[in-house]
Parts: sequence; structure tokens; C-alpha cells
Amino acid sequence: MKEKILSEAIEEKKKLVEEISEKMKKSRTILIASTKGLPASQFQDIKKKLRGKAEVFVAKKSIVLRAIAKTERGAIQNLKNKIGADVALIISDIEAFELASLLIDNQSSAKAKVGDVSPEDIRIEPGPTDLMPGPAISELGSVGLKVAVEEGKLAIRQGATIVKQGEKINDKVAGVMGKLNILPMKVGFIPLSAYDSKSDSIFAEIKIDKKGTLNELKELIKKSLGFAINVGYNTKETITYFIVKAGMEEKALSRMIEEKFNKERQQSSEEKKDE
Repeated sequence: MKEKILSEAIEEKKKLVEEISEKMKKSRTILIASTKGLPASQFQDIKKKLRGKAEVFVAKKSIVLRAIAKTERGAIQNLKNKIGADVALIISDIEAFELASLLIDNQSSAKAKVGDVSPEDIRIEPGPTDLMPGPAISELGSVGLKVAVEEGKLAIRQGATIVKQGEKINDKVAGVMGKLNILPMKVGFIPLSAYDSKSDSIFAEIKIDKKGTLNELKELIKKSLGFAINVGYNTKETITYFIVKAGMEEKALSRMIEEKFNKERQQSSEEKKDE
């Protein structure tokens, strides 16, 4: 009986390796995503949302490694280094970065726990809260916030940055964020690395910071606009500036000419009087 059960288990593993390998061969993107800390209910919810767009596999490391090896493709073998604990294999015909963006869009906000790494600077601005006076006064004060009692509840009079990006969140900061219902963490599939069969390439960094990228793009646009203006390059965006500048220079030049004319006329008038 034991031998039969063992034989069936081995056969099931072989079938799973074959299934995953065949899907990899036929698909454009194979993405490795972290599922660390992801509740089972949310895992299933995201999996449903991906239905028709991608297939999600969670299997033992040995099975995934064998499936990758069985594809007999070149660059995809480098994905083996990314297979670890708490990861999911996502197979799709969607382009790698588009798939990663889709996964990020399906992440949800969550409370911070002690030891979590802050994803960004977290600053609490002045304003009212729903907290009652009591122990919360010293708790808020312990992270640099100055508070006062207004209409029976605590109000933050002077804000502060309570944790910076990349720093570990301690118990005091986690407690304050919990009381103020600040949810800085993201829970969901976190893209780690991806293989693109179209280019036979591995993308080792597939995380997409949409907010950061947008801010960076805005800064680059500002810099490019300034550069275009400095070199006198005419575009739809710079022509308005040049027209306004020309108008201001024309007015300044007119004032200079008028002042010079009035000055010369005054001098001429004085010279005639002296004669």
C-alpha cells in the first residue's frame, strides 16, 4: 500500500512538472512573485482577478526547478536563482512589466508590524483625530508629535516624520500608526523577477513604483523644458514662454528708448536756455 501511494505521488509530481513546463513553453511571460505575509483569502481573491489573464502556480521548489529545466530554454534557466520560500509562479501571455503592474494594482493597504521596513517617508500632518485624551497623549508624543485637547479629543498641533523610507518600524511607530489608522504597507503578489520568451531575456528588477516613477517623470519634464528654453528650441511647450519673454523685453526696450529720448530732449532744452 505504501509503495502504491508513493508511486502515485511520484506520478502526480511528474504530471505537474510536465504541465508547468508545457505552459512555460507556450507563454510569453514567466514571473516569480513573493507571497510572503499574504493571507490565503487574499491569495484566492487575486487569483480570481487574474483568471483569463494569467495562471498562478504554487508548488515545491524542486518541482518548479525541474519544470524550468525541462523547457530547455537559455535565459529562463536564470530564474532558478529567484525560486525560494513563499513565492508563486505566474505564467501569462501579457508582457512582463504590464503583468507586474497588474499585480501591483491588485495589492491592498495593510497595517505595519514591528520590524517591517517602511516603503516611504511617513509624515503625520497637523489636524484633528478621533483619539480620546489619556495614554494616547504620551504615545503620540513619543514619536515627536505635539498634541492638544480640542473639543474633547486629541488634535495634532505639530506634525512630524515618524519613520523614514528604508527604516525598520519600531513598536512605538507601529502603535501610533495603528491608532491613527495609517496603512503604509502593501499586501499582495510582489513581483521579483520575470522571463520574457519573446526576447529570451530575464528582468531581474521587475518592481514598479508608479508613484515614484511619475514624480521622476515630472521632474525630468521640468528639466527638459528648462533645457529647451535655454537652447532656444521652439516647441508647443516653449513658444508661449518665448512670446511672453519677447513681449516683456519689447516693453523694457521701449521704456529705455523713451527714457533716453526724454533725457536727450531735456538736455537740448537746457542747452537752448543757456544760449
